[in-house]
Amino acid sequence: MNSQPTLDEVARIAGVSRATASRAINGGSRVSATAQRAVDEAVRSLGYVPNPAARSLVTRRTDSVAVIVPEPDERVFSDPFFAGTLRGVNRVLATRDLQLVLLLATPGAQGQRTIRYLSRGHVDGAVVVSHHKNDGLADHLAAIGLPCVFVGRPWNGAERVTYVDVDNVAGGREATRLLVERGATRIGTIAGPPDMTAAVDRLLGWREAMAAAGLPDDAVAIGDFTEASGEEAARELLDRHPDLDGIAVASDLMAAGALKVLAELGRQVPGDVAVVGYDDLGVAERTSPPLTTVRQSIDEMAERATRLLLEQLDQGRPGAMRVVIPPVLVRRDSA
Repeated sequence: MNSQPTLDEVARIAGVSRATASRAINGGSRVSATAQRAVDEAVRSLGYVPNPAARSLVTRRTDSVAVIVPEPDERVFSDPFFAGTLRGVNRVLATRDLQLVLLLATPGAQGQRTIRYLSRGHVDGAVVVSHHKNDGLADHLAAIGLPCVFVGRPWNGAERVTYVDVDNVAGGREATRLLVERGATRIGTIAGPPDMTAAVDRLLGWREAMAAAGLPDDAVAIGDFTEASGEEAARELLDRHPDLDGIAVASDLMAAGALKVLAELGRQVPGDVAVVGYDDLGVAERTSPPLTTVRQSIDEMAERATRLLLEQLDQGRPGAMRVVIPPVLVRRDSA
């Protein structure tokens, strides 16, 4: 059996020192164009396979990127938002032969463990998604100098990091405006958690549209972006405001829960109560009736965030940039 070619053989055929051959193969600096061509040719002719550990020592790169999700496991694996995020990130990383590392950084000891892991250089950079007011991730990542991009505007430290977001204020406003245009006059909302910027922005958009229409904005219930919370919030909302004829919901999963409650109560959708959701990640097409919603293209957001992260890695320094994508209203049967 023939033995695998060695780095010494590559160096001998290329006519360079072993150290120069190592730098040329593993992406290090201080290699002339002539030496690089000679080493590349020697590698091809010998069929030499580089040692990943040696490459890491030269480049100080791990060839891996973390996706940080400060959410409990059950939500990550049940909400299509996260599947879309991981799909978008991995699609871009695959073009560069980079590995995705998923980190579930829930508050407390697990979150601190995640920060320690990141500060020890186990990944080259991070994409952060679904962050909360008190997780402090933007400040922590900026402090350790790890290249990172947020999917969604962070609560704190937004001026220090790069983020990609959808215009959630505009999205909440458009969803509510559609209900107003349908003739609804008693419009409520099921908002998301108040410690997340997306939820706060969508609620603000709802309030702006209600004010513009001269309608009261007292019919508010809060969920946590899950279907179960949508059901609970809808019961609370309809118990307090049984005259509602429109509901703007801050996520499609919560809207699916609201539709179940309306059906149980015998309220026709959209005849008695029109409903608009938010996301358009597959849930809206499967509800009964199919859900009018505001589309935020999470695949596109995740892909753009990952490309921005790779630009930071190529430039060798963290950056601070804001990218805001306009939302799109998708009309179906619920409104």
